[in-house]
Amino acid sequence: MSTKVIQALYNDDDILMDAVKETRKAHHHIEEVYTPFPVHGLDKAMGLAPTRLAIASFMYGVVGLSVATWMMNFIMIQDWPQDIGGKPSFSYLENMPAFVPIMFELTVFFAAHLMVITFYMRSKLWPFKQAENPDVRTTDDHFLMEVAVNNNEDELASFLKGTGAVEIKVVEKH
Repeated sequence: MSTKVIQALYNDDDILMDAVKETRKAHHHIEEVYTPFPVHGLDKAMGLAPTRLAIASFMYGVVGLSVATWMMNFIMIQDWPQDIGGKPSFSYLENMPAFVPIMFELTVFFAAHLMVITFYMRSKLWPFKQAENPDVRTTDDHFLMEVAVNNNEDELASFLKGTGAVEIKVVEKH
């Protein structure tokens, strides 16, 4: 199913922010915004839901901490106990202070690597995927806002031109 969108191109991030706010206030649906760098406050202006990445990162860290604890208990206490530096391996709790750096490192390792994988999966950035950037200028110095068209193409184009757009294009998206 293909839909029509209007692509409004802006040359300043402050003008883009004002345009996003005006477009939302006029109850037009913003499909996507493309920027060459992160624009602070754009997610709130677009009305996007808060991210749950912090919760996922915490959960990944807990998994890393659990794996580290299990691994050190199994390796150093159950599988091959050793007397290192006069510290006998009778129980995990007696030796835990020596294991804290390993627990910290595996917590960070799991959180970081699983967050990267989560980011790529959530963003649908598969290997060898074709870029979906609609205008090459958005990687350098321009900002693009895609707004859905609902039988109001001319009205919407003039509205977006009034918000400071330097270029307006109507495009069929597949």
